[in-house]
Amino acid sequence: MVIEELYRAEYGRAVAVLNRLLGDLDAAEEAVQDAFAAAVQRWPAAGVPPSPAGWIITTARNAAIDRLRREAKRWSKHAEAALLPDAELMEEGPVHDERLRLIFTCCHPALSMTARVALTLRLLGGLTTPDIARVLLMSEPATAQRIVRAKQKIKAARIPYRVPREADLPDRLGGVLAVVYLIFTEGHGADRADLCAEAIRLGRLLAELMPDEPEVLGLLALMLLTEARRPARSTPDGSLVLLADQDRSLWDRAMIAEGHALVRRCLRRDRPGPYQIQAAINAVHTDGPSSDWRQVVQLYDQLMALSPSPVVALHRAVAVAEIEGPSAGLALIERLPLRQYHVFHAVRADFLRRLDRPTEAAAAYSHAAALSPNEAERRFLTARQ
Repeated sequence: MVIEELYRAEYGRAVAVLNRLLGDLDAAEEAVQDAFAAAVQRWPAAGVPPSPAGWIITTARNAAIDRLRREAKRWSKHAEAALLPDAELMEEGPVHDERLRLIFTCCHPALSMTARVALTLRLLGGLTTPDIARVLLMSEPATAQRIVRAKQKIKAARIPYRVPREADLPDRLGGVLAVVYLIFTEGHGADRADLCAEAIRLGRLLAELMPDEPEVLGLLALMLLTEARRPARSTPDGSLVLLADQDRSLWDRAMIAEGHALVRRCLRRDRPGPYQIQAAINAVHTDGPSSDWRQVVQLYDQLMALSPSPVVALHRAVAVAEIEGPSAGLALIERLPLRQYHVFHAVRADFLRRLDRPTEAAAAYSHAAALSPNEAERRFLTARQ
């Protein structure tokens, strides 16, 4: 259990340090994996060392040196770097910087979004190829090939292993946050608590490394406030429960308190961004016995001004309907280009049901169920027909 927890917490850190020394993600990963394999063999008998993370990095470095010695051509190129003293490896400041560099390398815009997600989960989350394959809905061989090709592209294209310049940071940071949020939404949609927890862990890591970036804090707050409602989102038999019908006593109050505190920190910075506004919307939904829909509409207006999209317009229409009625909501969504999006049809079906148009509502629910990728959602939508 100790080794498993250490693996999840320190794998990315160790890979980042070894990658700095070796300049090769594959070699860094192999060395770290060798170190954890050694820990599995030795620690049960010898006991856990005083500094487990330091032991892993030192052992990984030694494993890398042994491998380099066996590969004589590479030895002359890397020997000096590989033999850096342990103290330098373990300095906290450089280690933090290395992890941040690794995040931006994994999420470089030259890589496809699928490759970014796979590399982030592999190198920073320490997930296995089968785990990543399940996330990406791909076969294990295809996933392994995707990861290998991404690493090869980083090497061939000489993608820099560094944090972007300050002028480039907003654009590059957006790509990093998008990867983390995609991991979270995949977990949320598939009811995968483990995947949501991994995204939140990555969000906490980013917040630790970039505490002055309000969008980082906003994303973490958004994920926490969404995940806090998980215990009330479904019944014991797996049936979906809508927000208005959820038992709020089941919500995780510690997560909600942390999320609200992060939203307040963002407000004090007064540099609004899409994740911060979405977090604020979720803060409204989790503040008090019911949602303040007028405040929600105001926040969606701000989000539409800042980051307009048909999906944002759809969610805004839901909030408007809570104030002005389903006719107003239906009028707002009819021309949205979202006919392949199951949530659009589910929202439209609800408006039609509330307008006492049962035949049209049933057809819309059926369409939504056919498009939904989630079994619990499909059961819920089918039952509403």
